[in-house]
Amino acid sequence: MAALLLCAGYGRYRRGAGPSARLHGAAGVIRLLVLLWLACAGLAAAQEVPAELDADASRIANRWGGMEVTLTLSHPVPWRARLLADPPRLLMDFRELDFGDTPLRAGSKVRSVTAGKVRSGWSRMVVELDGPYTIRTAEMRTGEGAVLDVRLDSADEADFAAAAGLPEPKMWALPKAAATAPVEGSGPLLVMIDPGHGGIDPGATSGQTLEKTLTLAFANELRTALLRDGTFKVALTREDDSFLPLETRLTLAKEAGAGVFLSIHADALAEGEASGATIYTLSERGSDRAARALSERHDRDDLLAGVDLTQQDDVVAGVLMDLARTETEPRTEMMARAIEAAMQGSGIRMHPNGHQTANFSVLKAPDIPSALIELGFMSSAQDMMRLVDPQWRAQMAHAIVLGLKDWARRDAQIRPLLRR
Repeated sequence: MAALLLCAGYGRYRRGAGPSARLHGAAGVIRLLVLLWLACAGLAAAQEVPAELDADASRIANRWGGMEVTLTLSHPVPWRARLLADPPRLLMDFRELDFGDTPLRAGSKVRSVTAGKVRSGWSRMVVELDGPYTIRTAEMRTGEGAVLDVRLDSADEADFAAAAGLPEPKMWALPKAAATAPVEGSGPLLVMIDPGHGGIDPGATSGQTLEKTLTLAFANELRTALLRDGTFKVALTREDDSFLPLETRLTLAKEAGAGVFLSIHADALAEGEASGATIYTLSERGSDRAARALSERHDRDDLLAGVDLTQQDDVVAGVLMDLARTETEPRTEMMARAIEAAMQGSGIRMHPNGHQTANFSVLKAPDIPSALIELGFMSSAQDMMRLVDPQWRAQMAHAIVLGLKDWARRDAQIRPLLRR
């Protein structure tokens, strides 16, 4: 129980309704983060059954001078709470918590709530706030089950910056890819398929349908089609409902020795209408406002999930990457045109501007031809009918295979000329 209490709230036992752990202010967090990790590490091995969130008994409520987050769990698990800035948000990590499908009731001081798996054995809830706050108290009451109560006070920018600026212990940082993704097939060209979103990042939604589920299903179907052709080797960046930072997706492709990187998406537009398949290649300035909005949202999804996007390439690295892209860019454009032509030839309905450019971070590998394929838009009723149709998805997968085969043949012929 001592380990649980340390994990659950940075460690003070209180008599009364049951064991409880309480955190008072930012200073208590920084002093005991290391103790938290050590205690959680010992408990993690014994914690095999994920807790379940009772959404009907949980809420995020406004209160005078701040707000309160109350989560009712089936049983206690190790947890932590912390603040992050830009945008202001509350992160709560659990080992491990099944959030279910029922949305959490949220007060007006909350911009959004996302929750899901963030890495192996750990779940995360991200509450995007409408302004600066500090954590007043955080405690987990245990008994029949467990109730986590986190109270936030409105704060000025200085106090919030101090709380949100506490360093992240190294053991809590999201891990980088430790090994290459499993590779299947015997062909000469390795295609890395990247199912968009996953875990805590659901992507776009349409009713009960999540983009992360559609992209994973299609990625598996595309893998089968590529392997059946016999021309390719294939790997996936994720094979389950896991969150992967954008940079980790690129790392996996690089470590696997991928010759092609295809990121699969099915987005939605909040404003205007769009339908049809679209192929995106990299450009610092997108083809249009919609393309720029989509690329900004993809980066924002990583940021909201708690990934640090402040790292910038140094000057030398930037120059080297620009040199690598001198060869890669024309190959990428030729690949995108070949896939677009194959889609059109296979009767796939395309967006009026079927090949566009955008500044998607996931396309920034300098030496791997990369494209992002929007299968369609979940904000379009017609596209949604196609996206859930197995026959249409098989038609789309076949078109991509044909496009890649045509490109690979021509690329083998012209690539030596690009190096001269």
